[in-house]
Amino acid sequence: MINNQFILNKFGFLGADFSNELNKHAIITDVKAKTEIVREGQKNKFVPFLIKGSIRVFTLNDGRELIYYYLRANDSCLMTFSSIFTDYISRIYAVAEEDSEVMLIPVSVIHEWLIKFPQINRLFYGEYEKRFIDVMNMVNDAVFHKLDKRVINYIKQQISVTGNNPIKLTHKEIANSLGTSREVVSRVLKKVENEGEISQSKEGIKIPVNENVRQD
Repeated sequence: MINNQFILNKFGFLGADFSNELNKHAIITDVKAKTEIVREGQKNKFVPFLIKGSIRVFTLNDGRELIYYYLRANDSCLMTFSSIFTDYISRIYAVAEEDSEVMLIPVSVIHEWLIKFPQINRLFYGEYEKRFIDVMNMVNDAVFHKLDKRVINYIKQQISVTGNNPIKLTHKEIANSLGTSREVVSRVLKKVENEGEISQSKEGIKIPVNENVRQD
């Protein structure tokens, strides 16, 4: 049985008949942190919905990550959903950032629901808007901000996603996510630490509380 609060928050507007369908077809699975959920090039058989936890959605170029967006509780993977209207082939990677609970819906069922419950399109239109904003923010950050600002923004984003401050991040992880080298990130982190924007310890990287990092 799926968490009733999750059904209400995500699908409540679709009514009791849809809730019955959801309980009939949904597959609930626990995913450990760092586990790959979707791989680029694979055929998508399910559309994932995140019940709790966080998931990083990205692509790879010469071994470097380009992050598109993060999924949080009640989000669905829009790029996986969009693939079911073309060739079903994934163009992204999705990896759990922390221990997560995921609901998987077979793509054949999604196709049926789009006809049987046309109001479900409201849900996906909302997801399109959120993901478009995420991607635009990523592009603006890459084009208009210097690397030190991008590093700070990335750390704040990770704190916001996980709720952990300090947060465990290696310099290599940050470099891969921002498309640069570990050595460059190490220099930037030392610089912003000297300027008081972060602190580093064995517990991780911390943003001072007066930075007003959003906690979810």
